[in-house]
Amino acid sequence: MIKNYSHTPLDIPITYTVFKNKIGLTGLVASSKGLLRIINKLPNENSIAKHLTQLSHGKATKKPSHFKDLIKQFSLYFDGNLKEFNYPLDLSLGTPFQQKVWKKLLTIPYGKTRSYKWLASAIKNPQAPRAVGNANGKNPISIVVPCHRVVRENGELGGYTGGVSIKRFLLDIEQAY
Repeated sequence: MIKNYSHTPLDIPITYTVFKNKIGLTGLVASSKGLLRIINKLPNENSIAKHLTQLSHGKATKKPSHFKDLIKQFSLYFDGNLKEFNYPLDLSLGTPFQQKVWKKLLTIPYGKTRSYKWLASAIKNPQAPRAVGNANGKNPISIVVPCHRVVRENGELGGYTGGVSIKRFLLDIEQAY
C-alpha cells in the first residue's frame, strides 16, 4: 500500500476523468490499485488540475475509459437504483486510523445511518468519536465510502465536507433521513 499520510505528492502513475452528475461536476482519480480520490463540485473541467498537482505533481493521465463502469454505477446510484458500489479502492491517502474508519464506513448499510459514537465503538475505540468525525471528514472517496451515512447521536446531520445540503440529498436518495 502506498504510504502518503503527509499528503505529499505521490510518485506513482494515476489516471483521472471528470463527469457530470446530479451534484455537479465530479473528478475521479485512481492509482493502479483502485479509486484514490473523488473530487465533487468542481467549478469546471480544468479545475481538477490543481488537485492533480497536489496529488501527483500533475503526473496524471486522463483516461475516461478506466472509469466507465464506475460512472455508470454513479448514475444508477443517483437514480436510486444502486445500493453498493463495486469498484476497487485505494485507501492509501489516509493514516492507519483513518483507513480503519473508512473501512468500517463500508459496512454501514444503504438506507441506514449510524452515529459517530457507534462508529468509534465499532472500530474498538469508543472514546474517540471526535477523532472518528475528523477521519470521516477527510474521507477522499466520499459517496463510494459512505461517510454521509454518519450522523450525530441525536439524529442531526452534523457536517459534511461537500456541504450539508449534499449530505441530505444523498440520504434522501437512500431514504435514510
